[in-house]
Amino acid sequence: MITNLKKFIALMLILSISATVFAQRRSTETASFDIIIKGGTVYDGSGGRPRRADVGIKGDRIAAVGNLSRASSPTIIDARGQAVAPGFINMLSHSESSLIVDPRSLSELKQGVTTQIFGEFSMGPLNDQMKQRMGQTRGDRIEWTTLVEYLTYLEKRGIPQNVASFIGAGTIREHVIGLEDKQPTPAQLEQMRELVRREMEAGALGITTALIYPPAFFARTEELIELCKVAAKYKGKYTTHMRSEGNQLIEAVQETIRISREAGLPVEIYHLKASGAANWPKMDQVFTMIRNARRQGLKITADMYTYTAGGTGLDASMPPWVWDGGREAGYKRLQDPDTRRKIADAMRINSNDWENLYMLAGSPDRLLLASFRTEELKPLIGKTLGEVAKMRGKDPVETIIDLVLEDRSRIGTIYFLMSEDNLKKQIRQPWVSFGSDAASIAPEGNALRSSAHPRAYGNFARLLGKYVRDEKVISLTEAVRRLSSLPATNLGLDHRGFLKPGMFADVVVFDPQTIADRSTFENPHQLSVGVKDVFVNGKHVLKDGEVTGAKPGRALWGPGKIK
Repeated sequence: MITNLKKFIALMLILSISATVFAQRRSTETASFDIIIKGGTVYDGSGGRPRRADVGIKGDRIAAVGNLSRASSPTIIDARGQAVAPGFINMLSHSESSLIVDPRSLSELKQGVTTQIFGEFSMGPLNDQMKQRMGQTRGDRIEWTTLVEYLTYLEKRGIPQNVASFIGAGTIREHVIGLEDKQPTPAQLEQMRELVRREMEAGALGITTALIYPPAFFARTEELIELCKVAAKYKGKYTTHMRSEGNQLIEAVQETIRISREAGLPVEIYHLKASGAANWPKMDQVFTMIRNARRQGLKITADMYTYTAGGTGLDASMPPWVWDGGREAGYKRLQDPDTRRKIADAMRINSNDWENLYMLAGSPDRLLLASFRTEELKPLIGKTLGEVAKMRGKDPVETIIDLVLEDRSRIGTIYFLMSEDNLKKQIRQPWVSFGSDAASIAPEGNALRSSAHPRAYGNFARLLGKYVRDEKVISLTEAVRRLSSLPATNLGLDHRGFLKPGMFADVVVFDPQTIADRSTFENPHQLSVGVKDVFVNGKHVLKDGEVTGAKPGRALWGPGKIK
């Protein structure tokens, strides 16, 4: 009798649960949504198997994922034959200024990017001198002082994507110490810590460094650890363009791991690479070091771009001490015959003391000149350093110095430094996400008067086309995870990175069979293809491959923000 009663109760419980689930499913199927994306293959960002499903959006959130055939909506997106995924996150964007000049962010939206992460060189905190220098460079008035004020300024102006930022350790150093090669006094270090504390409480993601460039180059490891300890109190992260990606790559990774361990916070390595052919074999050791650190409980991750060439200033071929004290101080050194000779001699040595990109490239023909400030030098765009040196009848090192003096700028340069084999190995690492290391751009107007690194137009589409579909380096499911939930989780972004009910409706619809980069080093100003629709916070920002003009982007805050 008791056994039968138990069976009856269990049966009633099952029936009750089934009825509840059926009612909920029926309610979802017949619900009303603002937007329904119908019939696509949903890759939810978790790394799980994709499934055929509809996606219902209400307000700024994903409200349902499933069979919505009986639901109603004023906007139906036909996604049959398309992949539907969480919006992609650009882990290293330099769109800080480009979003002000041209807020369309065309090159990024055409690849499905819905969130851009800034900070290798942060837009705050600024003092009066920094604001003056930045204003002179940008040619306008700087209307913010702190990093968080900058992000809020962008949001109020209107942007199509979400933005968030780290605090540049070099920015903090410049704010307190200046541009000189000096070590902070105890009082200055405390002031630097206080600036970090204020920005972290206001919503910054953590600390970044760009350690091959002055003034960040002048910082010792202990200084970085002290700043990172403050960020760690607010669940911040340390992200680094390491002190070396070439001759001292192993030592640089050791320093990075040390900072993670002693400061007690997660670490992200910017644009992971091994620069220079002699250093390519080191990448396997780097993987081993990172895996071992992760096994020990340290949260070490990395990001990368999908090209074998980097891009930075031609002045990065000069020793950092040239720029001790700032740009004008550096130009004076270059103009002094004795100092110039000393600089040229240093540039011809493959030193372990600084990152000599000219030597790491291996040949002046592997340096491609991409942008100049002065009109007189613009005809040199698209030529290699080797070609220009021959034209001028000078050796390449003297040509570098001459060009920097003539243009009075960094001179945008593309350096061919990496190997394709390493690139594919990096893509296979499950803890690697992706960042363009470039600004958003449009193939029109002033942009056409300079060249560009193709990564600005094609970094994410290239991953999904060349390395996923064509070469099958990783699966599409895994690629979507690395473009969405992995970076969102690493950064602690609230309700972002997954395509599930309750998450913010950052969604990309693309064709896995046609998505591809079109930009090349020879002809860079070409948009990627294959992305059909993009939604940011529930708003349609790219419709049938065309920008809508909607600007629903928001400033996103770190998990340590004081509310």
